[in-house]
Amino acid sequence: MKLHDFTMAPNPRRVRMFLAEKGIEITIVPVDLSQHEQMNDSYVAINPRRAVPALELDDGRVLTESVAICRYLEELHPDPPLFGRDAWDRAVVEMWHRRVELEGLQAVADGVRNSSEFFKGRAIAGPVDFEQIPALAERGRQRTALFKAMLDEQLADNEFVAGAHFTVADIAALVTCDFAKVLKMRVGDDTPALKRWYDAVSRRPSATA
Repeated sequence: MKLHDFTMAPNPRRVRMFLAEKGIEITIVPVDLSQHEQMNDSYVAINPRRAVPALELDDGRVLTESVAICRYLEELHPDPPLFGRDAWDRAVVEMWHRRVELEGLQAVADGVRNSSEFFKGRAIAGPVDFEQIPALAERGRQRTALFKAMLDEQLADNEFVAGAHFTVADIAALVTCDFAKVLKMRVGDDTPALKRWYDAVSRRPSATA
């Protein structure tokens, strides 16, 4: 298998962390978004959506979208379980994973992609170019602050985002918090439970994957 990856992008990092937590080693193929390599015909043939990550199997089949890739890898390598341990746990993990994606990662992405020079003319990932909308950047910052407060409340009574065990929800949350640094919205002492969790999870070996 090969993972088509851009080191600085948050979604490929989610997959790299997942691989590291599972102890899975696969070939990494860089796709330099700063040079618009995702637009090259050779990569478009792999992923017409012109985005990373993409998991290319040995038989030529391709999976895109970070969560789909992680679910596939979970089926192949079920231990340690990162999507939950029983019916209730899996549902809770799914709930919090979705909250992190929709209320956190999407909010930060709106803030970054609608304000950073890097994304000028590319405010939305995919095959169609979109111009930046400054109002969405400001709303993204406001939503990011609300997201951090939500996590702080959840983590006041839970070791990890979805409860007692480290899961994909923690991976997504860590990646989101680090992505928010681009907006100069770091995890600080104003959210003590979130900071306790953030410091602990950042020390995991997978955090540097």
